[in-house]
Amino acid sequence: MKRSLLVGTLSVAVSGLLITGAGTPASAAKGPRAVSPKASKAQALRDAIAEVTASPAAVRAGSHDTFLSHDVTVDRDGTRHVHLDRHYQGLPVLGGDVIVHSAPNGELRSTSMTLKAPLSLPVTPKVGKQRAIAAAAAKFKGAKKRTRAQLVVDATSATPVLAWQVVVDGTAPDGSPSHFYTLVNATTGKAGKSWNTFHTTVVPGRAARTAPKTTAPRTASLAGVSASGTGHGYQVGDVTLGTNSITGGYELKDPTRGNGETRDAQNKTATNDSPPAGWGVGFTDADNVWGNGALSDRATVAVDAHYGIQATWDYYKNVHGRSGIKNDGVGARSFVHYGVNYDNAGWDDDSFSMIYGDGAVGQKPFTELDVAGHEMSHGVTSATAGLNYFGDAGGMNESTSDIFGTLVEFNANSPADTPDYLIGEKISSSPLRYMDDPKKDGSSQSCWTTNTKNLDPHFSSGVGNHWFYLMAVGSGASSYGNSPTCDGGTVTGLGNATAGKIWYRALTTYLTAASTYADARTATIKAATDLYGASSTQCTTVEKAWSGVAVAPTATTCGGSTQPPTGSNLLANPGFESGATTWSASSGVITNDTGATPHGGSYYAWLDGYGSAHTDTLSQSVTIPSTAAAPKLSFWLAIDTKETGTTAYDTLKAQVVSGTTTTTLATYSNATPSGYVQRTLDLSAFKGRTVTIKFTGAEDSSLATSFLIDDTSVTTG
Repeated sequence: MKRSLLVGTLSVAVSGLLITGAGTPASAAKGPRAVSPKASKAQALRDAIAEVTASPAAVRAGSHDTFLSHDVTVDRDGTRHVHLDRHYQGLPVLGGDVIVHSAPNGELRSTSMTLKAPLSLPVTPKVGKQRAIAAAAAKFKGAKKRTRAQLVVDATSATPVLAWQVVVDGTAPDGSPSHFYTLVNATTGKAGKSWNTFHTTVVPGRAARTAPKTTAPRTASLAGVSASGTGHGYQVGDVTLGTNSITGGYELKDPTRGNGETRDAQNKTATNDSPPAGWGVGFTDADNVWGNGALSDRATVAVDAHYGIQATWDYYKNVHGRSGIKNDGVGARSFVHYGVNYDNAGWDDDSFSMIYGDGAVGQKPFTELDVAGHEMSHGVTSATAGLNYFGDAGGMNESTSDIFGTLVEFNANSPADTPDYLIGEKISSSPLRYMDDPKKDGSSQSCWTTNTKNLDPHFSSGVGNHWFYLMAVGSGASSYGNSPTCDGGTVTGLGNATAGKIWYRALTTYLTAASTYADARTATIKAATDLYGASSTQCTTVEKAWSGVAVAPTATTCGGSTQPPTGSNLLANPGFESGATTWSASSGVITNDTGATPHGGSYYAWLDGYGSAHTDTLSQSVTIPSTAAAPKLSFWLAIDTKETGTTAYDTLKAQVVSGTTTTTLATYSNATPSGYVQRTLDLSAFKGRTVTIKFTGAEDSSLATSFLIDDTSVTTG
């Protein structure tokens, strides 16, 4: 009996509960076309645990891996996406997180991750904790409050290593709160990557371009904002504000938006720490009229910040259905008048708050609307993809904030701040960043290179910003700018709504902590396919826009079929997009069923997956010319199984039938589950013959295995 096979255990920890399984599913196998009602997040999480426990190879896990819940999304159609953080022998794994994508009935479809292979490394350090702390502390320039360290596995590079993750909490030289992270190799003692999880609008210490201070014009009140206070802001003009009634008057706290609050930092810095709860002074007013439009009233910039909180909340709620930064209904805090002439703004995830400086001498306050949306979007990134703040991921982290900061500005459509694709253009005489052609700021990249990962995230963000601009506006000249492409191609923009939805879905559904720009290309193609279809204009525009910023194609593409490796494709309907034509197949094999995922397009071939004794076939006749130089059969194959261990219980055979002889070219089985992998087989022995290309899937009496085939080709070489 196959269930007598002893397999390694996989422990899955979720919300503090450790669950250990022996590789056996918690419930009987389900038929692949079963229809289930939309699951709750809790149920999606439980089902993902069962899938990961049953199929550790699908998440590249070994017996020492455990997982903690990071985020759970359930689509309207019931499809689940469960983001899990990985631990190895109890240690956090940087770059080890995984997203488990499951069908509405809970069956595993695919996974998203950057880890290349199961972890196998010793976890006993040769370098002590104090030595690591000393090495990291030497890199931090500023006032230190406390230093902490823990052992981690750094899987963000090609070869995972044991490292000390040292965090120095304090105040940076420019007065910013700081959580300065450094990875110190636990074997050699060498200090490596460093990053700060306090996110600023511009590189700390990099002054904005000088512009004279002027009083912002007063403008007509904005319509359609449901709130009770009247604000006269410096950057946002006259607006309505969500406020809270208290004894004797009102406070800048918005009960309708998670109690988002704006406070006065009184020109102090959060000495050696991030702003704690209750820090600063709350803004109160007797008549619920705030500010006077000029800097003579300290409440004027508080109006800007408070309006920024509600505009950001409203954008995410009304456009993406997201209730607050963490999607938990809790509003953020803002602190204005931070420090003396503090020339920046920033978001601190630790204290769930942001700070605004009044700007250096000759500058304007940093309370611009796109800056508010930018900073709070760092919190959204932390709660979803969790993008690292170094490498390509660091650039995408910053780019995400620029993208959504821009979309917040467009959504608010303030007459005092005409929407555009410039970042912080009202703060000084020149914008902080340009999205149409990021290199115009003198430091950012417009085109991806192998050096992009080595840049400060504020500069490597240019690649993502440029991609978004091409998606939204398009290439060439427009009223918003002039955007060249890196490949000389032409991109027709699709508008903010489409571009924003695609990036939001990629961020919340497919990107993980160590994702690269190449991963982002794959993620956005998947997102566009989910939203609009693989053959849609939206999906092909995603591809053109990434090529337009020099991010090369990956294995994931739009359209109904993948181009054959070489030569002309001799197979008809190779991607099954015409349905069950030209192919001979068992009933239901050629399908667009949403219970599984095609490699491209909408249709694919689904063999087996019933969890009972079953055989499916798929075949097509083809004539291979005698003059063929190197004929080959190529196809994309994904294997999804409930089986465990290395015994081949369920098999798929790739065969050639010539006359009465059947030749098996290759056999695949449940023993090697995987996402889509392109398989290529030699057909040289069949030159000059008319043969039948045949796939035979055979499943035994229990535990389902699905074999998914798509984008086939027979080429002559």
